[in-house]
Amino acid sequence: MTPDEKYITRCLELAKNGLGTTYPNPLVGSVIVENDRIIGEGWHYQAGKPHAEVNAIEAVKNKELLKKSTLYVNLEPCSHYGKTPPCAHLIVSSGIKKVVIGNLDPNPQVAGNGINYLKESGCEVTHGIFENVCADLNKRFFTFHVKKRPYIFLKWAETTDGFLAPDAQTRTKKEPVWISNAFSRQVAHKQRAEEMAILVGTNTVLADNPALTVRDWNGQNPIRLVIDRNLKIPPEFKIFDQSAKTLLFTLRNPQSTLRGNAEIILLKENVSAIPQILHELYNREIQSVVIEGGAATLKSFIAQNLWDEAHIYAAPIVFKKGINAPKVIGELTHTYKIGNNSLRIIKNHSI
Repeated sequence: MTPDEKYITRCLELAKNGLGTTYPNPLVGSVIVENDRIIGEGWHYQAGKPHAEVNAIEAVKNKELLKKSTLYVNLEPCSHYGKTPPCAHLIVSSGIKKVVIGNLDPNPQVAGNGINYLKESGCEVTHGIFENVCADLNKRFFTFHVKKRPYIFLKWAETTDGFLAPDAQTRTKKEPVWISNAFSRQVAHKQRAEEMAILVGTNTVLADNPALTVRDWNGQNPIRLVIDRNLKIPPEFKIFDQSAKTLLFTLRNPQSTLRGNAEIILLKENVSAIPQILHELYNREIQSVVIEGGAATLKSFIAQNLWDEAHIYAAPIVFKKGINAPKVIGELTHTYKIGNNSLRIIKNHSI
């Protein structure tokens, strides 16, 4: 590993600390190196707060060393005024003459302008270090700006014999039927805390009455998205309580029928609901969404090839009959053992 790769790797380690808290901004870490020694480092931890480069520069005790230092950052420094001043301007004014960057920012407001400003101001700039790894860390941010939609996670648990849930005749209560173990549920709640939104369809809500909140992990609740075309879900269900923001996608105007704190979004008839929903999420700057079901909803996203990752939990449970789990074709990138459960992560490279 070259020195540049070593320090960009450190930037990525720092950047991961912001997962779940930086939206709609990307995950960025930065280190400042003088004579092969890190003298300052930082990461971006919340939108509206200082960026990674600012925090790294502020961490340097002896500012005179900046003139002899190299700044490393996994994503191109911004060059425009937003909620904070441009990082590229601060880098130049601090006296730093060498900057090493992981990859370019796809945001049209940046998109090479940061690098151009640095070069025009006399900085030596290197970019493209561990470019694919840096892009993967910011897969949500990149998908949002390049594909104009959120990054889509499919998530479900299935039995050994391939069922997602028992059939309606087997159920006795409107509450979740757990397939995964407590540790897997903790991992799933961690994911909820890291992503911006979570989506379910009508049948899942009617069958399970889920809250879709973060309970087994510390973090912010995702925005709850509910597809209920014909307003079948009773207003007293948990999905409409005050614990999290809820967007309700429907074909019917509820008029005087209240749905708790849910914001009603009307869908167009005779048009696929999924592109409409994704367009709405893009307009709201929602960069990631977890599709938790049910089977029909998951299969709709798969049929339209609108998914980026599938997180599939498997447990040694047999239903013998029930609702079949979806099938996806993609690259198996990770397999984790979680007690007596397993988690497979499959990436979709066909889009």
